[in-house]
Amino acid sequence: MFAEELKTLRRLGFRHLLLQLLNFASVIASGLMIWKGLGLFFNTESPIVVVLSGSMEPAFYRGDLLFLTNPVNERYQTGDITVYKIPGVEIPIVHRVLESHDVFISNSTRKLARYSPGPNQLLLTKGDNNHADDLELYRGLEFLERRHIVGKVRGFVPYIGYITIAMNDFPQLKYAMLGGLGLLALLQRE
Repeated sequence: MFAEELKTLRRLGFRHLLLQLLNFASVIASGLMIWKGLGLFFNTESPIVVVLSGSMEPAFYRGDLLFLTNPVNERYQTGDITVYKIPGVEIPIVHRVLESHDVFISNSTRKLARYSPGPNQLLLTKGDNNHADDLELYRGLEFLERRHIVGKVRGFVPYIGYITIAMNDFPQLKYAMLGGLGLLALLQRE
């Protein structure tokens, strides 16, 4: 099946193989630079996320791709859809802001001692398709702080994220796709 390609690869030699590997590495590095550049520009660690559950239906469905920003000087309002991460939990959660409180936390405030001192915005969120707010998800916190927020949803593309969900649900698919891309990069004749 690949006999002709293997003959061509042997004929071209080590330098060509090295050039192809460097080409593949530059494509990967370019993608990572674009990702980090978007993160810096939009002030968020993850400018694009995929909805993984049905908790925000009918606003967003599982597999929707969301575009996020996190402007420093913009306050979150009730009704804004945010993506947040709780320390110790790797999966970001997409939910709507139910309550927003602007507070100044001093070092002497005992009730709010677990929050960072200084001006802060405390948020309570809830999924549109959930019956209760997210207090149980906060792992002991009464509210989310601004530092827990990954970003505010600014736009979405429906169902595109199912590729990511499929690769997470079936790791063999992820390895097969990466192997196929690597093989294509090596066998490319340019």
